Amino acid sequence: MRKTIAALAALGAASLGVLVPAGTAQASTACDNAWRALPAGYMAAYENANCGGDLLGRTPGEDSNWGNSQGAFQGSDTNRASSVLNAGTTDTAWTVVQFFNGTGTGWTGGYSCLKRSEFYADNLTDDYFTSGHVVNDNISSHRWVRTGDCSRFMT
Repeated sequence: MRKTIAALAALGAASLGVLVPAGTAQASTACDNAWRALPAGYMAAYENANCGGDLLGRTPGEDSNWGNSQGAFQGSDTNRASSVLNAGTTDTAWTVVQFFNGTGTGWTGGYSCLKRSEFYADNLTDDYFTSGHVVNDNISSHRWVRTGDCSRFMT
């Protein structure tokens, strides 16, 4: 009887261990699916963590001002991204997306980068620009760069 109770207790503990990672995996599934659906060579940004809420935009190019009326990101898109994706291609050296807290082609305000090999950053609340500001809800522009152009990467 004791062995049965001990076995059931161990099984219950193991089940709890399986349930916790499953919740995390389920949250990432939305970004996995969004990344797979993104055309090669594109980046995208979503309003909420885990690639939820509105798709703010997607583009193979750069956008120096997410708040103006030009480019893939416009108007209220600025300072709203909580998850970002990178489906850059390997046939070019420009495989990293560099996100900025500022606007304009001077590329200022601090930056944080996302490598193609990382696929996506599903929750920007724990990522920071080189200026020290949190990335979440603070992206105002982006461009494609080489890995060597970045010293801070999203995790």
